[in-house]
Amino acid sequence: MKNTHQIYLISDSTGETLDRIFMALKAQFNNFNYDLNQFSFTRTENQISTILSNAKKQESPIILYTVVNNKLAKFLAQEANKKKIPCFGVLGDLILNFSKILNEKATHEPSAQHVLDEDYYKRIEAIQFTMKHDDGNNTENILESDIILVGVSRTSKTPTSIYLANKGLKTSNIPLVNEMSIPTDVINSKSLCVIGLTTEAERLFDIRRNRLNSLKIGETKHLTTQILRKLEVK
Repeated sequence: MKNTHQIYLISDSTGETLDRIFMALKAQFNNFNYDLNQFSFTRTENQISTILSNAKKQESPIILYTVVNNKLAKFLAQEANKKKIPCFGVLGDLILNFSKILNEKATHEPSAQHVLDEDYYKRIEAIQFTMKHDDGNNTENILESDIILVGVSRTSKTPTSIYLANKGLKTSNIPLVNEMSIPTDVINSKSLCVIGLTTEAERLFDIRRNRLNSLKIGETKHLTTQILRKLEVK
């Protein structure tokens, strides 16, 4: 029977970075059996001591951590070493080496990548704008868009819009139904970025046919239910 390792992921922030690193790591091994134990926002020695005490009781524990506070990271490494638990800092050496190359002292602030800076608020504003301008809505201020997507139904206008919004771009999308679908302001503008999304005719036909069939099935079920209810009443 293969040994199952108890993997402890300890982070002083959300743990997203550490989780992704571990996922990439485990993908390199075909016979890696493990149970995952994740601890986010670990920022005190008491928290670490509790986690290590629990880990010591398990068979084959391994600790991976992203703790940017030097004092806390050192405490974690030393305590794990005392308990003879394999312990690996994911960012420590990388931050130190970059600090030397850049000749700049690192801030060592947890969650620094999530700081609410100007770019963050720009993305939020773009997402809110994009949601309000989905599927041809609120065209009265459409000229404020950074990008306008145009296309027939089922050409992925909405998911593409959301992706662009997360990049900080205010995006509107317009379903192309007939020659009147595109607002006059957009047609007359010479500065807007308008992008047309296309798809193969056969694929579009299949999608619409399947959708129509599902609607018919839904209507049939609804009518059948109504008839059965009337019979029950009688």
